[in-house]
Amino acid sequence: MKHTFRNTALAALVALATAGASASGTHAGGHDADAAIGKPGVATKATRTIKVDMTDSMRFTPADLSVKQGETVRFVVKNSGQLKHELVIGTEKELKEHYEVMKKNPEMEHSDPNMVTLAAGKSGEIVWQFTKAGKVDFACLQPGHYDMGMKGAVNVTKTGK
Repeated sequence: MKHTFRNTALAALVALATAGASASGTHAGGHDADAAIGKPGVATKATRTIKVDMTDSMRFTPADLSVKQGETVRFVVKNSGQLKHELVIGTEKELKEHYEVMKKNPEMEHSDPNMVTLAAGKSGEIVWQFTKAGKVDFACLQPGHYDMGMKGAVNVTKTGK
């Protein structure tokens, strides 16, 4: 019975670890914070494109953005560095939690609508609709990058409805 218990316990641990990795990488799918950061946008409804550059100096250019509530934006993100970088949209709390998971699992692969992960020299995009006024954060969650200041913010201004 010990052997069976050990196999069952191992299977349970693997299932929990897999579920944890999946949940930690899915910030646009069911978290309460989704309402705070917006939702995946429809590309054909994007009202403008914002180009964002990521570099090995651990900075986004631009790092401070402004959009209007309800606006759908196409972010064209370029990694001009030699290291892997990513842009993840979320609340500050969510980004910090995800970053802690990334530090423990640096090779974790995930793909969600609120993020793009890019190898050196590559480009990608995120289409996002900002549904609520306020501040929405973004950051690179590759281990060490967030600690070195690779983060930014989107100021979402209230529309007069």
